[in-house]
Amino acid sequence: MKMITILGPTASGKTAVAARLAHDIGGEILSADSRQVYRGMDIGTGKDLEDYVVEGQLVPYHLIDIVDAGTKYNLFQYQQDFTVAYNDICSRGVTPVLCGGTGLYIEAVLKGYALSPVPQNPELRQSLEGKTLPELTALLEDLKKKAGSVMHNVTDVDSCQRAIRAIEIETYNLEHATELRTMPPIDSVIVGLSVDRDYRRKKISDRLARRLDGGMVDEIRGLLQRGIPPEDLTYYGLEYKYVTEYAIGKLSYKEMFRQLEIAIHQFAKRQMTWFRGMERRGLTIHWIDAQQPTDSILADIKGLMA
Repeated sequence: MKMITILGPTASGKTAVAARLAHDIGGEILSADSRQVYRGMDIGTGKDLEDYVVEGQLVPYHLIDIVDAGTKYNLFQYQQDFTVAYNDICSRGVTPVLCGGTGLYIEAVLKGYALSPVPQNPELRQSLEGKTLPELTALLEDLKKKAGSVMHNVTDVDSCQRAIRAIEIETYNLEHATELRTMPPIDSVIVGLSVDRDYRRKKISDRLARRLDGGMVDEIRGLLQRGIPPEDLTYYGLEYKYVTEYAIGKLSYKEMFRQLEIAIHQFAKRQMTWFRGMERRGLTIHWIDAQQPTDSILADIKGLMA
């Protein structure tokens, strides 16, 4: 059976649409979100678990809350975990619905990227110490060109820590290209939910205010109190970066809100850039206007499935 993939930028409403679709067709959700894998990181990652309850029934979902906060989960692990869950769903004759906004994760499983676990390289890390983020980004871009890789979108590398890890992965893959494990590509109908830029910006700002009012600061303070170092939380970017800096006194509330709002808008733009790149790399995405009624969106998707 053919998988259905529903992707879109943050605040496009893709989770609610995917859950409604899965409910209607008796399917199960596979999450493609690089941060929703972490337990205890709920509000900041926008899990919106209430969206998985449709007409009083919980739609089964996978790849959410599977590792502890503070863990450095990666693409290789996601590909392995996805494969186990995908095979289980298909073995039961159920339609898998892949849903998320992490384009790299989606592309890796759809196209069957050849990956391998990448250990830390202490010597490489030592050689990169003291370099600025622009310098590290330039090194990463050069490695990507040498490897012909799409593994990392350099605009998503927003800290030296993340840049060094990306360089480590690209260096390893370049040196061990013949040893990488290949996964079979997956045939899928791919649906993209598009939203008008101004509408998306308003939804992002409104949602951020709701999440902050709904306990996001307390959630992050709780993670800090559990002993997770601030630098480990800032590694996850966006909400965790800026709210952590507010929680430890580096930013005022007003500074945190404004900087985070801008960062999320920029992130949504980068997501769309990645999705457009997926199309250039051979994947067909059927774009649907996310601002129309949900019933109309579902009818369009079911038409593509026919």
